[in-house]
Parts: sequence; C-alpha cells; structure tokens
Amino acid sequence: MVPHNQWRRRKEDQQGEFAAFPYDRRAVERFRQAFPRARWNEERKSWFVPGKTATRRIERWLAREAERSDVYGDVKGRDAYDFEPIVSRYLEVGNDLRIRTPYSKSVIEALREIPWAHWDEDLRVWRVPFRSYDELRRRWSGIEEAARRSEPEERKRRQEAAKGSEAQRAARARAAERRRRRYPLPRGDPPPAGRPVATVQYGIVVFVELSGELAEATALAEYYPHADRPVDYVWGRWRAPTLAELIATWPARQEPGPAALFRGWWQPTLAELRIARRYARSRARRQQARKPAGSDAHHTRAQ
Repeated sequence: MVPHNQWRRRKEDQQGEFAAFPYDRRAVERFRQAFPRARWNEERKSWFVPGKTATRRIERWLAREAERSDVYGDVKGRDAYDFEPIVSRYLEVGNDLRIRTPYSKSVIEALREIPWAHWDEDLRVWRVPFRSYDELRRRWSGIEEAARRSEPEERKRRQEAAKGSEAQRAARARAAERRRRRYPLPRGDPPPAGRPVATVQYGIVVFVELSGELAEATALAEYYPHADRPVDYVWGRWRAPTLAELIATWPARQEPGPAALFRGWWQPTLAELRIARRYARSRARRQQARKPAGSDAHHTRAQ
C-alpha cells in the first residue's frame, strides 16, 4: 500500500508543463539549475516541470534565455525594423517589440507561431524580440486585421448588422445546442468515461454519462453531420476537462484515421492537447482574476 504522503506527491506531480528549446549544453545546465525537479520525456523530446506555477516559471526562463542569446539576431532585426518599420497603434517599440490588442483568438494563435514571442502577465502585452522581426512582419497584416475586428465598436457594428439575419439565428441555435452539453456517440462504441477525448465539434471533452437516449435524426443532420452512418447514436453528456486532466493525458502517436472521424471521437494528439491546455490555463486565469481579493486566504482559514 502506498503511503499517504507519497500518494500526495505523485498526485501533485501530475500538474505541470512541458518545456522544449533548441539543444545547447549550457542552456540545459541552466535549465536543470532553475528546475531541479524537471525530468526528460523521451516520447515528447521535452522537459516536464511539475508544479502549479510551472507554466509561468517556464515562460520567464525562456524569456531570460531569449534575452541572453542571439545578440547578433537582435541587432539585425532592429536594423530591419529601422529600414522597414511596422507603424501601428497595436505595436510599441522599446528594448523589444510589444503587441497590445483587444482579445482575439486569431491574434493569439498567430503570435504563438512567432519564435521567442511570449506573454508578459505583468505588463499584459505580447513581447517579441527583434530577432523575430521578419517573422512578425510577415504575419502582421493578419494580426492587425484580426485586432481591428476585435475592437468593441467593430464587434458591436457587426452584431447590429447581423440582427435578425439567418446567420444569427443559426449561430444562436448552435450555441444553444452546445449549452446542452450533449454529443452523439455510436451505441456500440462509446469513449471511456472520465477521460479526455477529442471530438469533431467540441474539441477535447470528458464524457460523464451515456444516457441511452437515442439521438434524434433531425438534430444529427442539423448539428452533427459526421453522425450519418446507419447505426444507432445515443446522447453522451460531457464537460470541459480540467488542466490537470489535460496534462495527465498521454497523446496519440498518430493522427485520427477515417474510422475515428466517422465514429466522432478519438485519443487526442499532442497538437490538440497543447491547444486545449492553453485554453484551460486562460480559463483558470480568468476565474482567478474574478475572485475577490483575499478569498483564498479566507477559505483556508475557514477550513
């Protein structure tokens, strides 16, 4: 029987984050000094750092590494900026390039593809070193357009223009269907309960119940076009996975095949898990920000 304190350590170690960076012996030494509990994962070719604050600690370490490496690249990037600058209200220039836009998933996805770009939680901006200027400039038109579309006035204008339209009615119907937290599953091939799996419509979810209720043909045709095989589909009830569950989930070795896509669920890939983890972290941060000051301490004292 495993001692209680040892079980707790194992449970806590499930929380953490993976870190990957170009191999350099000295960089690895610095990483091991900063994260003595980190362990190498051969399957993912990356380091796993346990702990609830692992994500933020890794981001800060990577930012420091970016500042100390490739000085020539920064000089070259600054020269490129001086020769052909990006002029935009969304870009601030100092020791590095800082992007501040309204919230936009498209902007976030584009910036995450830029080498060494990282989110500064304290300043609430995305920071990009000058060495990545060429990549930022290549993507800038799409970033700026997405930022403009996310401005509150622009969002309001589009909402006003769409009022009463068929597109708005269809969007509201899809949103209402999603709020029902149901999903059609082949009666004879359900996913494992309580474990994160990927789905066609809703990304990665955790199924908590297989109701046994047959899914209506009209609902399948309207919202779940993948469920068109001549088999019985029943409704499965789902919830969003927690960050700890997503971190503990082992990725599939290959992309889902046609059979899995027709079935409607599969073991998530590493790329899918990374996206889901980012959204889970964002949800956790928003929930933490909405908590009244001192609520955690009060809860601890109450216990």
